[in-house]
Amino acid sequence: SSIGEIAPKFKGCKWFTLDDLKKASDNFSSNHLIGVGGYGKVYKGQLHTGELVAIKRAEKESLQGLEEFRTEIELFSRLHHKNLVNLIGFCTDDGQQMLVYEFMPNRTLRDHLYASNTAEQALNWKTRLSIALGSAKGLEYLHELADPPIIHRDVKSSNILLDENLVAKVADLGLSKLAPTCSDEKTYSSVQVKGTLGYLDPEYYAYHQLSAKSDVYSFGVVLIEIITGKQPIDNGSFIVKEIKESVAWGGVASLLSFVDKRLLDKTTVEQVKKYFRLALQCVEDSGQDRPKMNEVVKKLEEIIKLQE
Repeated sequence: SSIGEIAPKFKGCKWFTLDDLKKASDNFSSNHLIGVGGYGKVYKGQLHTGELVAIKRAEKESLQGLEEFRTEIELFSRLHHKNLVNLIGFCTDDGQQMLVYEFMPNRTLRDHLYASNTAEQALNWKTRLSIALGSAKGLEYLHELADPPIIHRDVKSSNILLDENLVAKVADLGLSKLAPTCSDEKTYSSVQVKGTLGYLDPEYYAYHQLSAKSDVYSFGVVLIEIITGKQPIDNGSFIVKEIKESVAWGGVASLLSFVDKRLLDKTTVEQVKKYFRLALQCVEDSGQDRPKMNEVVKKLEEIIKLQE
């Protein structure tokens, strides 16, 4: 069936013509290009209403089956949370697959962590904590409040976007899976492991068992990135492994040396220890030892209270 037949299911989601989006992006000119991913290219556009948008256009070779594309639109059009990037509409003219999202002027968390070298440019500790909390709430919504629940499957710092006020929004649900609703354990087998190296849940990688706890693992890696300013795989070494080894030898106190130097003296020892303990729980080898996202949200809120 064509996408036209199922369009009415997409509540609050606008159907754009190819012409609309050409006009918005100056015919997909390279000046408007703001990102390139496994999926295709992302362009900044301006609708005739003046609204700024990000247009995600699939490359010919990565066109999903219409089925996957429909799933993504259907999922997204039902999701509304201040910490999720909002899907505005889509376009399927001429076999194209394009998604139109609200535009995020402050790019990605990853850009901020690795692009700025001075303490002035770097995100301060308070902002980093609020980004951690915001993205945790976005994931909590997907796991616990979306109906049916959704596993993101590709949580990473480049999929956390920042709006004009540096509010975090989880993006790129393209790989998402509806969580199974029949079993208590909420794990299911997936033939093809999808995700990004450095963030992949080792349990999911080894056994192809996917659960919401796989997102918790990836989020734990993001928490470590936020406080250390280090990439998950840095010069061939895996930051999670380094941190676990350090704790094994010198306890949580040994992790103070991992804190991003650009944070200067804005952190307190108590806060840093609590934060690392939470991150370490998230990256436990076994999914059942990891907290749920709603517990992660609570812990982050407690850590932020220590700031005040």
